[in-house]
Amino acid sequence: MSIFATEMEEVNDILINRLDQWYATHARELPWRVTRDAYCIWVSEIILQQTRVAQGHDYYLRFIERFPNVEALAMAEEDEVMKYWQGLGYYSRARNMHVAAKDIMARFDGAFPSNFSDIRSLKGVGDYTAAAIASIAFDLPHAVVDGNVYRVLSRLFGIDTPIDTPAGKRYFAELAQTLLDKENPGLYNQALMEFGALQCTPGACNCDNCPLSDICVANASRTVTQLPIKQGKISIKSRFFNYFVISCGGFTWLSRREGKDIWRNLYEYPLIETPEETDFIEIQHTDEYRKLFDGVGKITFLGQPYTCRHVLTHRVIYATFYTVEVESFPVSLSHLTPIAVADVEQYAVSRLTELYRQHREK
Repeated sequence: MSIFATEMEEVNDILINRLDQWYATHARELPWRVTRDAYCIWVSEIILQQTRVAQGHDYYLRFIERFPNVEALAMAEEDEVMKYWQGLGYYSRARNMHVAAKDIMARFDGAFPSNFSDIRSLKGVGDYTAAAIASIAFDLPHAVVDGNVYRVLSRLFGIDTPIDTPAGKRYFAELAQTLLDKENPGLYNQALMEFGALQCTPGACNCDNCPLSDICVANASRTVTQLPIKQGKISIKSRFFNYFVISCGGFTWLSRREGKDIWRNLYEYPLIETPEETDFIEIQHTDEYRKLFDGVGKITFLGQPYTCRHVLTHRVIYATFYTVEVESFPVSLSHLTPIAVADVEQYAVSRLTELYRQHREK
């Protein structure tokens, strides 16, 4: 055995023992940590992919109460699943879970799969999620690598390989697997992720009170705030949405977003999207506006437009909501079913639309 291998083994023993002790004292009490039910762990992992624990906690409880098992989720209508997901964002997660639940019913007779490859085969489940479920629910030796793990390992070993490159991802995956506590993989994975979430946090962190500070390369070299390293930058695109909240005789209209665009299968008010920020006078001269309000008779705008800036991962939405009352039902919306204004809240909408509705209720 080489000197490096011997040192690595010693570091690994220290890491496992100290993480175990730290986790026993500092772990947050969370509902998905008191179960070995793979379905519940799956739901929690999907929710937490792009959601902070504080926000995801209540969503998890409501979701599990309504859909307590694979069969309940598979049998539900997609609109209802989306409604329970409303406000969490990244709605493809909910759609994928619904599809995966149906798949589990068909391929595994409703029993959640218990090996890595079968779990990984489910729609919306990647390497990280499959490893988390396999290790936590079934004690299988698969290491998880999420943002917290990247941060802890890059600092602990002083690794400056960018984490958002194929080479970097492979390197960290292999390192994480080497360090994994094979006897208690689920506990170790949870401890490592929790350590990154609470102790080894982004930016400056409390290294003086860190149980790993004496073996941390970044701490010794004073490069903690510089790691991990990312090579690429996300390209942000601005979009300009002009919504028309049209009412007539106590009814309004919602359309369902289709295609591969954002918020697919969620409902929204009639929309005119423009390539740049456009004032109302300019919008009135567009073909979309004339078609939307063709034959509606008298048009009354209620109150001031509601404007907001809504930030997504790859998009910044500049939105304006115009609240309008018309004399006759719009012919342009005849393909949609009129909805009683009081029933709109039953439909799953984007967080942006929900912000408008909250504004109107004030």
